Amino acid sequence: MIQERVIAGLDIGSAKTTVVIAEAVGDLHRQPTIKILGVGQARTTGLRRGIVSDIEETTRSIKKAVEDAERMAGTQIESIYAGIAGEHVHAMTSKGIVAVNGDEISKADVNRANEVARAQPVPQDRELLHAIPQEYTVDKNQGIRDPIGMVGTRLETEMYLVTIGGSPATNLRKSVERAGYQVKELVLEPLASALAVLSEDEKELGVALVEMGAGTTDVAIFHEGKIRHLATINFGGSNVTNDIVQGIGLTQADAERVKERYGCAYEPMVDPDDVVELPSTVAQGQRHVAREVLAHIIHQRIDEIFYLVHQEIERAGYANRLSGGVVITGGAAAMEGVAALATDVFGTGVRIGKPAENIGGLADSVDAPRFSTVVGLALYGANRVAIGGASAAGKRRTLGSANVDRLAQRLKTWLQDFF
Repeated sequence: MIQERVIAGLDIGSAKTTVVIAEAVGDLHRQPTIKILGVGQARTTGLRRGIVSDIEETTRSIKKAVEDAERMAGTQIESIYAGIAGEHVHAMTSKGIVAVNGDEISKADVNRANEVARAQPVPQDRELLHAIPQEYTVDKNQGIRDPIGMVGTRLETEMYLVTIGGSPATNLRKSVERAGYQVKELVLEPLASALAVLSEDEKELGVALVEMGAGTTDVAIFHEGKIRHLATINFGGSNVTNDIVQGIGLTQADAERVKERYGCAYEPMVDPDDVVELPSTVAQGQRHVAREVLAHIIHQRIDEIFYLVHQEIERAGYANRLSGGVVITGGAAAMEGVAALATDVFGTGVRIGKPAENIGGLADSVDAPRFSTVVGLALYGANRVAIGGASAAGKRRTLGSANVDRLAQRLKTWLQDFF
């Protein structure tokens, strides 16, 4: 095992904190793959809708999840690629226009155009997370992916800028540091999940990635190979659990167990004769409920979530442009009937996404939709290792040089364009 190639991804969800330790292997110059070495999970209680609400509790869950993963991997880590998401995430498109210096467009011209597009003023309470080049225009020729070597006098770039709230980012970093680790980089969770579950063909044709977490549902729309739209819906799996608590009269913990064991998101799939035995107290005695009743409660809430997602896709202007369909992932996506209900709502092809491509080692231990984000973070880290991003960041911390800092910042934001 080469220690410089060991990567850790951290996904702090509203219900569970998950850590994956992996090693970047294979041909790093072409298509980095990861070998899963260890996985750790811990219950989360310090996060609400993607924002740290209790630093001590979040620190505790990070520490436990990392230690479990380290024990399984037989190695220790110092730094982590941490996922971030939530309502505070905003995205916008920015353009940069420059005059071409020579006869042909050079890398320096592209870099200048990217810098102009990136130089949007960011409010003091926010920070730039990702700057992703979408496409280039040479003179009046649009839709160019790589303009280097082309002849022209005017180069224009269109860039997708993702910003996050400064306070949520600071509190997340502080929680990781208190647990004894460094944040190598914050990465937007839907983009990480896309690395783990979407194919290049799907992103090219047009696809909506719907990531159903416990507290929120994140939506990322890709078209012609690039990220085009991001949104967060403030409902997730925990809302389904709350509905079961109210509808059937169970504790939160019992409702979660019943949902996982007997839940079905599509009511027509349930046999009307099926009966579920409910957890009960001495005072309540033995209790049963028709599984159809449970399915009805779940169906109603998930149908509402998908309807809100569909509205978001329509608002973004991609309702009839998703030839790659809809891919649903995240913890709540594993429930029976989710794909069937989604097909009804979206009226297009739907599949449940889980990590599959470019993964080796203990791949079985992450073979579920809830691991999409954390595996995507590890794949993101492998791409960083491939282009020397990790060493650049290391130099930046050690030398503290302004020039090195600027170089590493550029590398972080737009040179590595694999979204």
